[in-house]
Amino acid sequence: MKYSIIVLLMLATVACNAKKEVKPIKQEEKMELSNKEKAVALLNSFNTGDQTAIGYINTNKYIQHNLAVGDGLSGFGAIMKNAPEGGFKANVVRAYQDEEYVFIHTIYDFFGPKIGFDIFRFEEGLIVEHWDNLTAVTPANPSGHTQTDGPTKPESLNKTETNKALVKDFISAILMKGEMDKIGNFINEGAENYIQHNSVIADGLSGLGQALEGMAKEGIAMEYSTIHKVLGEGNFVLSVSEGKLGGIPTSYYDLFRVEDGKIVEHWDIVETILPEAERKNNNGKFNF
Repeated sequence: MKYSIIVLLMLATVACNAKKEVKPIKQEEKMELSNKEKAVALLNSFNTGDQTAIGYINTNKYIQHNLAVGDGLSGFGAIMKNAPEGGFKANVVRAYQDEEYVFIHTIYDFFGPKIGFDIFRFEEGLIVEHWDNLTAVTPANPSGHTQTDGPTKPESLNKTETNKALVKDFISAILMKGEMDKIGNFINEGAENYIQHNSVIADGLSGLGQALEGMAKEGIAMEYSTIHKVLGEGNFVLSVSEGKLGGIPTSYYDLFRVEDGKIVEHWDIVETILPEAERKNNNGKFNF
């Protein structure tokens, strides 16, 4: 089962120590956390068990898009009642912010080892909405890469919008329309240093080609039909798309790293969309 990752976390205050002596903390001296820091701290509280981060969530407006979890904090509470002994764990690998959205790449121990992409939307510094894609942890792929290794620090922050446009065009032209003759516009043709973190695909365009050929032989079609959201910070861009895999409704979360105007690295989480009869909320898997 796939569950929302909402936990309650400590609200930290930072003491002013300019003269190397402890002073009482005045209201104006409290350091305001960024939305990214709040979201990361929220997930890290899995490891601490501290429940004071209720202040990071707008409890009156919180909307849940994980279809296996009831809406609001009450939905999360129902999941927590079934937590295993020792609770849950979270290891945040990557975190990025795009205006009111924060998107995070995390290794979880959440009813078993999982990898997740979480998206949080903030209003006035509080979380009001959450989306995610989760999948099981798998062995390293044919090129030896795991689902989460690789660079984490965003660069080229002034190129965020350009890189988002590149990724959106890539999804549209290559994955939706199948215009493979345009692949060179997005990935250097013959560039075997293109790094792939998908569990079954090797590095380079040759690895991608072999994987698609293998799927075709097995009669498994990978279809992208709708791009719902593209978020980015610098050279890291996350796309959220809808489609089908082998005819089954599917949610695609693809994270790309861009360098010099071309895609050079890719991570993804592919999740089957829960049938309507099994859903515990009516908020939709996407609905950004």
